[in-house]
Amino acid sequence: MEVRENLHKVQRQIQEACSTGGRDPREVTLIAVGKTKPVEMLLDAYQGGARDFGENKVQEMISKIPQMPQDVRWHMIGHLQTNKVRQVVGRTCLIHSVDSLRLAREIEKESEKQNLVTNILLEVNVAREESKYGFFLDEVEEALYSMGDLSHIKVCGLMTIAPFVSNAEENRAVFRKLYQFYVDMKTKNIDNMNMSILSMGMTGDFQVAVEEGATMVRVGTGIFGTR
Repeated sequence: MEVRENLHKVQRQIQEACSTGGRDPREVTLIAVGKTKPVEMLLDAYQGGARDFGENKVQEMISKIPQMPQDVRWHMIGHLQTNKVRQVVGRTCLIHSVDSLRLAREIEKESEKQNLVTNILLEVNVAREESKYGFFLDEVEEALYSMGDLSHIKVCGLMTIAPFVSNAEENRAVFRKLYQFYVDMKTKNIDNMNMSILSMGMTGDFQVAVEEGATMVRVGTGIFGTR
């Protein structure tokens, strides 16, 4: 029961953040991040209405998929190694964490083999943290042009993992910066790109992220409790 209550609380907080930011709550997708949590807890969230689930580790996602209802939309949100791409393509609705051209090309190659188009987001290291993966902001546009001829992937937008802070307000500038860049990219005519998703904000700062334009938030602890 607690999982469902938490889920509904997070949904209410998203609605509040939308009304603060003058946005329609239907523009924001909540991704329930189940990393290290048992399938029973994920099913509880599913029964509470969650349909989008995120996992950080490929093996964990692969093991959970057959145990969950078929209408779940799976999101790969953790760092993806090129040698694990084969296991992910065809099983996810979106890969959030594409952090290099090499990885994008590997996803393209595998998607071509399976005769499908894989939706991806480019991970952007807005704060230029050494401990994080991702393109720096000044590298993203060139990367997008480089991916223009990869016909088996679709770049649907951008993702960031903001710094870990005790006060969510400290990340407002990070979210705002990426949103402005995202809006700018929408105006470019780059092949193979459809800037419609901005994945930013986690348990500690998702409300600020929504106020600043996030269309997807990734919440784990806020729904499933601490690990």
